[in-house]
Amino acid sequence: MLHILQPFEAARAMPSHAAEAQWRDFLIATLDRFGPRVEIVELCSTINRNRWAGYSLEGFLSAWRIGHEEIRKRNLVLAGPSITDFEPPWTIGILDLLAREGLRPDIHTDNLFAERATEPERWDHKALGSLLAPRVRFNLLKKARLLQRLGAHAGVPRMMSPAAFWTLPRIERMLPDSEQKQADYLSRYMVLCAASGAVARAGWGPLVCHREGLIDDGDHAYPRLERITHYASVTGTACDFRVRPAFHALAAFNRLIPGARYLGRHGHELEVHRFLRDDSEIHVIWTANALAAAACDVYSPADMIKAEWLDRDGNTLSEPPTLFSEALIYASWPKSLTPTLSPQARALPGLRIHRHEGKLHFYYRSPDWHGMVLASNRAEADILMKGLRPDMLQTPAKRADNALRHARNAIWTVTDPRDAHKQLVVKKPIKHHLHKKLLDRLKPSKAVRSWSGAAELLRRGVDTARPVAWFEARGDNLTENWFVCEKIEGGQSVGAIFSQLRSGKAPQRLQDTHILYEMLAAELHRLHDKGVFFRDLSGGNIMMRSGDKVQFALIDTARLRAGKPGSVNLRQRMADLVRACHKLSPPEQQTFIQCYFAVDKRPPPACVRYHLAAYALKTRLKRQIRKTAIYQHLKR
Repeated sequence: MLHILQPFEAARAMPSHAAEAQWRDFLIATLDRFGPRVEIVELCSTINRNRWAGYSLEGFLSAWRIGHEEIRKRNLVLAGPSITDFEPPWTIGILDLLAREGLRPDIHTDNLFAERATEPERWDHKALGSLLAPRVRFNLLKKARLLQRLGAHAGVPRMMSPAAFWTLPRIERMLPDSEQKQADYLSRYMVLCAASGAVARAGWGPLVCHREGLIDDGDHAYPRLERITHYASVTGTACDFRVRPAFHALAAFNRLIPGARYLGRHGHELEVHRFLRDDSEIHVIWTANALAAAACDVYSPADMIKAEWLDRDGNTLSEPPTLFSEALIYASWPKSLTPTLSPQARALPGLRIHRHEGKLHFYYRSPDWHGMVLASNRAEADILMKGLRPDMLQTPAKRADNALRHARNAIWTVTDPRDAHKQLVVKKPIKHHLHKKLLDRLKPSKAVRSWSGAAELLRRGVDTARPVAWFEARGDNLTENWFVCEKIEGGQSVGAIFSQLRSGKAPQRLQDTHILYEMLAAELHRLHDKGVFFRDLSGGNIMMRSGDKVQFALIDTARLRAGKPGSVNLRQRMADLVRACHKLSPPEQQTFIQCYFAVDKRPPPACVRYHLAAYALKTRLKRQIRKTAIYQHLKR
């Protein structure tokens, strides 16, 4: 496809006689040179963005009329007018205008972005406004089909989306694994375009570009004019070029899906899309971000064994997967075999995973229990399973050498099955208060919540003790579940450090309290900005790793809530902060909170004193209640 457009200043000058003559001369020279070698000519670019394209309506119509005339003279296929994003009023108005003027294109083009919905399959929270959007739930499939119908109504039934990409900075607002997520979104987007039946052809956009390219050119500078409008040149030098995962993901899609017939889809949060090629049936499977589905809940073991499995980038898997995740997987069966999809297939309830940690998730299920380990390969997973099965994780006595805590939860250390010189930490519930026995039956187990909390932190680039495994008994037993994570060797809790500061016994390297406060405040501010409300951010749950460099890691992650960036409000931020600094003296608490709000250069709100006083009163009352005979009796 040859894309022809005017520079910004030339577009602004239309429809002057000089600009029209220059445009016609350029078209004649370009079409005579390249026309015989191209399949399609797309005319103009992002015409509904005046600040990018430069056109007035009259200027666009003049440019289109000249281009239409020259392209028709050469019997070439004309595509356009290149509307960007989902804006039906523009689609209706422009295509109707071109139809009345006798200037219809052969193919209607719309850069059908899904970036603002974050994930390709999610509905657009901005489409039709804040009141109607949650009711209509316009997702990519609905958008594509509507735009195609609008084009057909105007006499242009074929539609293309030449460019629709995810920029790395936008992904990084929440997720640090931006290049992996770019590849996930690209492959999922392309499958959905194919599934829509409305998009004849879809493209990504800039091939070589640092911000959104499939190949990184190493040049961080970005031109003044958006590349979606005017991809003027490739910058950087060839020796700096680096192929990104998204390049391989697009290559895999192009090998497997174009030309196949769409058979249908299954699922919500778990997506299974079925295609039929000449010799095989292909399924494309993925979940929404952070979710996971057990493969045994989707296909029978017999169907799993008979399939050929490819990862998102087209690499053959050495064995059938045990888990489906946000990184899609292709499964292919001979046409003579028809795999059966379980109608109850769905994501595992309450579970979250960090898919792009560099390791693999292995899911296990037996008649008595199920669970997951995180390992580099199958051999390592088998070693972990052999050493960490639930029957191997016996709760130690209260005063055993490896016991760390024995209250509502038992926490103890075990030898890492992979390395006898390292230790892992196991956490298991022991007992529940009466109200917890009722409420916790409505939630995932503590082990799953601990794993999921750690995964949500790691997904956002926040450090925590690395999860290794979780297991839970089948049924409704609230205490038969285990969470296993790596031990933070040599670490010390911030609560202990704050107590030492208050008593004047802190280590020399931590004597400069203001620097310590600033670093911790900045880390907690980043945690909140990423959409995490920790809910149990006591100083004991903030670990400072050993070493010359100050690094914080959060533990005890079962209670946290993770949402979108910016979703943590002031009340929630203060609830976390007053817990974190509770061990400090009142003046030092004020200093710490000032450091927190100084991160975005604003003074602490007037409610700080209230929140500090309320939490201090709450902790005093809890201590007094715990001394009462009634509490001691209920505790038994």
